[in-house]
Amino acid sequence: MKKILTGLKPTGDLTLGNYIGSIKQMIDLQDKYDSYIFVADLHALTIYQDPIELNERIKKMLALYIACGVDPEKNTIYIQSENEYIPAISYLLECTTTYGEASRMIQFKEKSKQNSNFSVGLLTYPILMAADILYCDVDYVPVGIDQKQHVELARNIAERFNNRYMEIFKLPEPMISKTGTKIKDLKDPSKKMSKSDTNPLGVISMFDERNVIISKILKATTDNDNKILYNSKEKPGISNLMNILSSLTGKSLKEIEKEFALKSYKEFKECVANVVANHIGVIQDRYYQLLDSHELEEILNKGIEKSRELAKEKYDLMKKCMGLTRNKVNLEEDR
Repeated sequence: MKKILTGLKPTGDLTLGNYIGSIKQMIDLQDKYDSYIFVADLHALTIYQDPIELNERIKKMLALYIACGVDPEKNTIYIQSENEYIPAISYLLECTTTYGEASRMIQFKEKSKQNSNFSVGLLTYPILMAADILYCDVDYVPVGIDQKQHVELARNIAERFNNRYMEIFKLPEPMISKTGTKIKDLKDPSKKMSKSDTNPLGVISMFDERNVIISKILKATTDNDNKILYNSKEKPGISNLMNILSSLTGKSLKEIEKEFALKSYKEFKECVANVVANHIGVIQDRYYQLLDSHELEEILNKGIEKSRELAKEKYDLMKKCMGLTRNKVNLEEDR
């Protein structure tokens, strides 16, 4: 079975938009691939993070993803920083990467312009990302188009190492993520729902209480013609609520139009509000169950054991290829 790998950066609370647009796709992929999912906590350190807050977000994020349907039996789940071989592999890869390659990364160029006192980690984190990808010989890395450059860098580094020393790395392919249903802001449906939005009334957090969820949806911006029809340009508010209902129930937009043809906006909003609140309520119950048990620890222990074993094997082989061993090196015999 082909392998895929996904890294989750522990920043901010997840929203209903994240769940529908991204997590549900991840759940679909786990049935088709040998899936590796990790919390990229080392990547979060390129800028200062409050240690207590970061520590809390790491487990909260993992527990929420599992509660949403990421199956520990179908995924190798682990925390990046618990695998000490990954940073070691990253350093060896840094030594086969040029400054020009690292400094051409789009995110580095943009963020270094914003702050001249950037950390060295901002320059080198794409190589750490390459280590994340290459140590376990993944075939595909699901990424947005803006992250494709990082997978291409990983390929270039792997190919150079293979040519210079010995062919030990698989060359990964970017799997450009299909854009899931884009859930819009409830108060301003011209923009997507974002966890960084300054108006909390437009955003449904996966941690919102039931009454808060219902209140936000009942107050969602709509139009005045009281017709429940899908038209994202002319009726963005109603269309957004229809997308939410469709994503969570599996009903088509046409089915929803037919079901609510003779009903008011108030009745429609009440239905959407209850469906969302019920759905998130089930996820929250599972989430708090995970936090209150030893199950999450068991999942992480199992995942890191497998991850560390693979990384150690790759690291030892890299060291041998590069001459970092007490024993005499003869790569021709190993080829």
